[in-house]
Amino acid sequence: MTKSLSRLAAPGLLLALSACAATPERGAFLSSYDGLEARTDMVRAGALDRTDAEALGAIRRVAIAPAVFAPADGAKLWMTPQEQARVLREVDAQLCFALSERFEIASAAPADAQVRAAVTDVRPTGRAGSAAAAAAAFFIPGPIGLRAPGPLGGLSAEAEMLDPAGEQVAAIVWSRSATAVGTDNPSLSRIGDALQFAEPFADAAAAAMTPEDREPRDLGAGDDPCAEYGPRFRPEG
Repeated sequence: MTKSLSRLAAPGLLLALSACAATPERGAFLSSYDGLEARTDMVRAGALDRTDAEALGAIRRVAIAPAVFAPADGAKLWMTPQEQARVLREVDAQLCFALSERFEIASAAPADAQVRAAVTDVRPTGRAGSAAAAAAAFFIPGPIGLRAPGPLGGLSAEAEMLDPAGEQVAAIVWSRSATAVGTDNPSLSRIGDALQFAEPFADAAAAAMTPEDREPRDLGAGDDPCAEYGPRFRPEG
């Protein structure tokens, strides 16, 4: 009986985990959407990206522009100013963390390229279902969680790297929604899902902007260009 139930549950679990991996819609932020191709190696997120490997090979130092909402009046209408600021700051932080492992981060000096990003959609987390999931996880810990019925949050974002002439050398359109069954952390905040998805977005964006043969940078304890955002590793999630 147990084995039969496991076999029946497995396809449903995989379907739930991959249900949010649909190809994301293109927005109106990137300087160009030409050449974007669907990523096929993502399970829980959907992405389109393009990479000019030859141009990226010469880039060592990048500047990161503050993230914005685009369209300006679309994704943020239901959020308070404080919630909007938290989402943008988390995107800024995660992009800085991910890119600094691959490039030198320029603050004021000239850079080889600029990275710009926009949040194109934020879907609110249903507090009731997320709270119930958090309570259940406390009493029944495990790697897979179950959300009670209710809205599932999400994040859609875009990013590109531009050379000094303004030419696009890499770009990504990315989207992810929480799943009813999976490993997404439940949150009592209605922007909780969006905040936790800033990290996988930044990882995917940095990967699209990095040559395959680029060695990771060794960041010293006292030489973190992203120190203003706090610790890179947060045990609380």
